[in-house]
Amino acid sequence: MIAVILAAVFALVLALVGTPAFIGVLVKRGYGQFIRDDGPKSHATKRGTPTMGGVVIIGSAVLAYFLGHLLTGSLPTVSGLLVLWLAVGMGTVGFLDDYIKVSKQRSLGLRPLGKILGQGFVGVSFAVMALLFPNEHGITPASTAISFVRDLPIDLAFAGAAVGFILFILWANLIVTAVSNAVNLTDGLDGLASGAAVVVFTGYVLINLWQSTQNCVLQTTAAVGCYEVRDPRDLAMVGAAMTAACLGFLWWNTSPAKIFMGDTGSLAIGGALAGIAILSRTELLLIVMGGLFVLITLSVIIQVASFKTTGKRVFRMAPLQHHFELKGWAEVTIVVRFWIIAILFVIGGVALFYAEWLSHFE
Repeated sequence: MIAVILAAVFALVLALVGTPAFIGVLVKRGYGQFIRDDGPKSHATKRGTPTMGGVVIIGSAVLAYFLGHLLTGSLPTVSGLLVLWLAVGMGTVGFLDDYIKVSKQRSLGLRPLGKILGQGFVGVSFAVMALLFPNEHGITPASTAISFVRDLPIDLAFAGAAVGFILFILWANLIVTAVSNAVNLTDGLDGLASGAAVVVFTGYVLINLWQSTQNCVLQTTAAVGCYEVRDPRDLAMVGAAMTAACLGFLWWNTSPAKIFMGDTGSLAIGGALAGIAILSRTELLLIVMGGLFVLITLSVIIQVASFKTTGKRVFRMAPLQHHFELKGWAEVTIVVRFWIIAILFVIGGVALFYAEWLSHFE
């Protein structure tokens, strides 16, 4: 538990101190946000704001994670390193996208094929390694079973280990890509994505800590409702580091933002959330935990589908937050209300998780 707290403290301090220092570097180099002309007119004032702030989030979380282990004399686990690999890898793809945008001052960064290949490489490598490295109890970081609050009796290896291996890689990549893009769509207003990420990561820290106290490998006898998760305490440590890093960044990202996280941050955050969900065996629960991200993504899907089939738009603009902007809501009002929605979803997700555990004792 001390390592979890230390990781959070270090990440918060590093993000709080590192963000303004990074802003100075970006301003000196003239790396400002390019604002698309087809967005809300009020966003024109944001043009030139430093971006790629996700570098600070990633760097703070990674450094804090290793410092926490170093000072407590504990070793990093495969699960923790896999989530960090996913965050760093997806963040690198986002960084390349951001860098091309700001250096060439255009809305198009990486070409779609390049982005797909980059995300695919990171996702596939994560998925492959997640099914390797069993611990002394034979538990690997991930399993081929689809999970909700724990593994369900739906195993992707129904037709053999080889088929299960391939299907899991596809399933894991679907989750990683969907969550990363969902967070990316949410990053449209000052502090919205970073604040929502703080809430969701906090919920997962609670879940992972509970899993660590109710872990099957800690029980001397068969325990009802225990969790077969390989490294829940270390997942909590990564989650705590990401929570604090996002919170420290939010201090500078709140309206009026001094810096944006860019695709560097949104893809990294999405990757970390997907990784934690997969390795904590709560894949489908992430739909509830990240309910705000789901709603915003659905607004885009509905808008595109409606326009292509009927020629009419359901919302004034998608993603959803821009619809309310065009209705006249103040940016801060939208952000705070969306944070409240995110909190309610996380409360619901944690409640579902705990209720499932209680059901084993009825």
